[in-house]
Amino acid sequence: MRSLQRTPVESGDGSLVRDSSLVWLAGGIVGVSFGAVSVAGGLPVWVPVLMSVLVYAGSAQFSAVGVLLAGGGPVAAAVTGLLLNARTAAFSLAVAEIIGSGRATRLLGAHLVTDETVAFALAQSDPVRRRRAFWISGLGLFAVWNVGVLAGATAGSALGDTARYGLDAAFPAVLVALVLPALRADAAVRRCALLGAAVALAVTPAVPAGVPVLLALAGLFLHRRPAGTGAAA
Repeated sequence: MRSLQRTPVESGDGSLVRDSSLVWLAGGIVGVSFGAVSVAGGLPVWVPVLMSVLVYAGSAQFSAVGVLLAGGGPVAAAVTGLLLNARTAAFSLAVAEIIGSGRATRLLGAHLVTDETVAFALAQSDPVRRRRAFWISGLGLFAVWNVGVLAGATAGSALGDTARYGLDAAFPAVLVALVLPALRADAAVRRCALLGAAVALAVTPAVPAGVPVLLALAGLFLHRRPAGTGAAA
């Protein structure tokens, strides 16, 4: 009887693992690229590896390493990374109730907040499944990302120019796949997404990588409250 009662949970977790695997694969591929680019540019292996464990922010890490390789100092690299990762503050608000209670739980959960993990969690149908999706996808992505970075850093310059492999397209492709169901189901979400995409595309040539995603939040201004939820007259 106990095994029958646990079957739905196990089956649900299995589907979450299966669905998360695409995100993990993309994370591992981009992690390899990050590790290889860092070491090929002249940084020691421990720099991208330690950064990936402690910082864990893809676009911010790429930008910080770019600053270092261009001759900038650690402070400039850190400020650049913080600026580009500021968007996760909005993401954290969206998943604050999903992560759970407890200081240690929230601290670890905040470290695991990424574009992909938040999108995957919010795409689920109920609060319990959202929480399980967040932790399964978040912990898995963290592990795969760091393994990928270590592998890429170890390989170093052996991979050559990683840009020729098109590895930077992996994460955007995954994000599109994650948000398509919401775009199809809700016209209001489509309006917000279109405005956000237009803003991001318009500013991309003029701002550093990662900033267009932050500015795309302007699309939320098109969001409409459901009828009857406005303030009383």
